[in-house]
Amino acid sequence: MRKRLITPTQRTVRSQGKDWLDVERAAMVEITSEEKDYPVESAFASEEGQGWRAAVPGPQTIRLVFDQPQMLRCISLVFEENETARTQEFVLRWSSDGGSTVREIVRQQWNFNPPGTVREVEEYQVQLSGVTTVELTIDPNISGGGARASLKNLRLY
Repeated sequence: MRKRLITPTQRTVRSQGKDWLDVERAAMVEITSEEKDYPVESAFASEEGQGWRAAVPGPQTIRLVFDQPQMLRCISLVFEENETARTQEFVLRWSSDGGSTVREIVRQQWNFNPPGTVREVEEYQVQLSGVTTVELTIDPNISGGGARASLKNLRLY
């Protein structure tokens, strides 16, 4: 997987009959940070694994920069928090010009409250053509504190 750390500013997978995009081959992944034992590529794995986790607390960005423009019809996200009650906000954006102009797809808040509410699953049906960049920004705790962003799974088709 090609990846690089960025400063904060903002197909291996087949499941449920969908032809998921092979992100590892189709895109460069830019991330603000990653914990050594939770690399970003594990969020794109075909089986449910440990996923990605930030190395530091606070808002984080995962950006996919596609080698060729893509047609996207579905974006699937899975978040898990098994330890700390917190309210997370994420923003999903896309661009057709390499990130110069971004359009918001969704802005969502979710309350994690272990042990009861520990998993957020979101699937967005979209009709996006010529996509050159998809960006996910996660604020792991909108109230502040030491929470680290994480992403169990991200899939596109």
